[in-house]
Parts: sequence; structure tokens; C-alpha cells
Amino acid sequence: MGLGGGIAAYKTLELIRRLREAGASIIPVATEAALQFVTGVTLQALSGTPLRNALFAPLEADGMDHIRLAREADLVIVAPATADLLARMAQGQADDLLTALLLARRGPVLVAPAMNPAMWEHPATRRNVTTLQEDGIHFIGPEPGAMACGESGTGRMAEPATIQESARRILTPKILAGRRLLITAGPTREELDPVRFISNHSSGKMGWELTLAALRAGAQVELIHGPVTLPPPMGALLHPVTSACQMLDATLNAWLGTANGPRCDAAILTAAVADYRPEQRQHDKIKKTDATSAPHLTLTQNPDILAMLSAWSGVRPRDGRPRVIVGFAAETGDALARGHAKRIRKGCDLLAINDVTAPGCGFGTDTNGVTLIGRDGREEVWPLQSKERVAERLIAAVAELVSHPRSL
Repeated sequence: MGLGGGIAAYKTLELIRRLREAGASIIPVATEAALQFVTGVTLQALSGTPLRNALFAPLEADGMDHIRLAREADLVIVAPATADLLARMAQGQADDLLTALLLARRGPVLVAPAMNPAMWEHPATRRNVTTLQEDGIHFIGPEPGAMACGESGTGRMAEPATIQESARRILTPKILAGRRLLITAGPTREELDPVRFISNHSSGKMGWELTLAALRAGAQVELIHGPVTLPPPMGALLHPVTSACQMLDATLNAWLGTANGPRCDAAILTAAVADYRPEQRQHDKIKKTDATSAPHLTLTQNPDILAMLSAWSGVRPRDGRPRVIVGFAAETGDALARGHAKRIRKGCDLLAINDVTAPGCGFGTDTNGVTLIGRDGREEVWPLQSKERVAERLIAAVAELVSHPRSL
């Protein structure tokens, strides 16, 4: 973790904490200017590792700390990267420990710039950024917003969660590179009148984790989602919808693509689509006429998006590879038997079943336990685990099916 001399260094402390909680081992390397904003004691306490900041460290037996650090790290993150530090990196300077190890680095480097907007927009900085990008350096940010100097504009260091996600994407094997996935998530809402609707408890968390896992694996993702409160996944093409019919239209458009051929290699439909909608939506709010009466609602069935998509699966004309469709089924009671019947009825390649009455498997939870059913009827039972881990395993299964047609 390299720190340049900017006020945004205080945010790097939060980044170190987040990365350690995720299981990373952190070695802090700070410039002398960085230690004007955060102390070495703080960096050492948060990282659990001694601070490195001396190019010539007498305690190092061979004096080659910059070479060892450059080679041992899986990833080097520079946050904040000041205008001065970017300039020195672009010129190949090595006059302190951080720039020396960056010059010796042959693995991935992620840079999070932070500076005054005028400095970020200066032609010299633009040239330096272009040079570093051509050299293979990864950039995240900067972001627009208020600056410590009181001005506003683009120059804020990306938030720690954003930098952490960028780091994960760099380090994740690209098993879906060049592939495009369609994912649906969240609930749908079927309006009764201007103030009421029929819906369900879906939070969209499972679809969000699948989107992130697919993006980390190198895929392009079109995410079609109902009303949710989750932050947009960085890098996904978002299609917000409300009703089941709107979700059907958006899903078919993404799946069928253009005249040049379908755009998506696989679809994972996690959305909890309402089975029914009111036959007629009232234009005015339904009024309560007296204490005993209740309105009579006539419902009609919504289209079956999973079944319709499965009917349009086939192969991609451009390479003859199969297109994979995965469905999700939130069940109660005899979930497994119902899941087998549903997979046959829907015609999908894989169906992930979860019993929403089981502890830790309901809507809105951070965990899930699923049973995966394939076309041949085989079952694969996954124990209760985080939705993030479920997503990683399912994305790996989809990548295998897309790459090896015989797996179907």
C-alpha cells in the first residue's frame, strides 16, 4: 500500500482496514510527504506490519527492500497518488522507496489519484496519466465532489470501497473475458392504483453479488433490476424497471440483441417476478367506502420470463457456442421436488433452488443455501454460505458451461 503526500491519505487508513478484514496482508510504504498527513504508528497499527519508508534501510540485510517488495506483492495500490507522484512515476524516477519499488514492479499496479481539480486537468498531468496507462498502470478515479481546499470538481480520491472493488477485479481470474451476461434482480411491482402495488420481499442482493462476481471475472454485464435500494455495481449496464411486463421487454431486448446476432452468452435470472398483476389499474386512489367493505381485485397472469428466454436460447451464430440460461426458484415446502418439476417446465439449463423458510435463506439475508439442478437432473447441494460465495461458484459454473458445450 503506497501512500503519497495528500490529505486523502486519511481515507487510505479505511482502505487498509477494509482490505485486512477481507483477508489481505498489507505492507504500508509511505513517502515522507505522506507522513505529514498520517503517522507511521497509525499505519503500522492498522496494517499489522512495520512501515517501510526508507530507501536505504540499515536493518535490511541486503538493502534490497524495494526489489523484494516489488516482487512479493500480488498487487501494489498507490492511494493517494498525488500529481507529483504521478509525474515521478511517469518519468521513471526512483528517488525514494515507493518510486523505486514501482520502477522495479512487474506485476499489476492500481493507482487512485487525488489532487486539486486544476492540477488533475493540467496538460502535464494528463500526459503523465496517458503515459502510465500505456505502461499498463490501472487507474480508479478521481471522482467529482468538494475538495479539502474548498473548491469543487474532479479530483477527490475514490472511496475505499470502490478502490477495494477495483483491486478485486484486477486480481480475479478472467474466466469470462469477452463474454456478455444478462442478469435480472430484485422484485417487480404491479400497481393497483397511484399509491398501492403488489410486490414481494426480494432485496436484489443475490443478483447484485452475481453481477459483481461476473464483472470481476471479466464479463460485460447487463443488469435488469426492479425497485431496490442497493448502490449501482460499478461497470454494469443498468436497466431499471418496475413491472413484470417492463422486465420482460428489457430482458428480451438484451437477450435477442441486434440484427448482427444475440448480445448475451448467458442469462442468470434471479429476479422475483410477480406471478400476477391487476387486470385493470385504477387511475385514481381506491377509496374505502365504509368500515366493512373491501375492493374486489381481478388478477391476470404475468408472462413467464424464464420460460420465454429458454425458448429463445439456441446457439450464438458467430461461434456456435451454446447460450446458457440459469433460473432461480424461491420455494417453500417440498422445495426439491418442486424445483425438479420447475426446471423441466421452464426449460433452463440450470435451476438454483432455495427454501426461503430455511434459516439464513430468506429474502434480504446476506447468506443463501441452494441446490443446483442441471438438465440431466443431477443435484449439487451447496451449504449455507455468503451470497458472495454462492455468486462466485455459480459464475464459475456458468463459465464452464459457456466454454465447454459438452458440459450441457
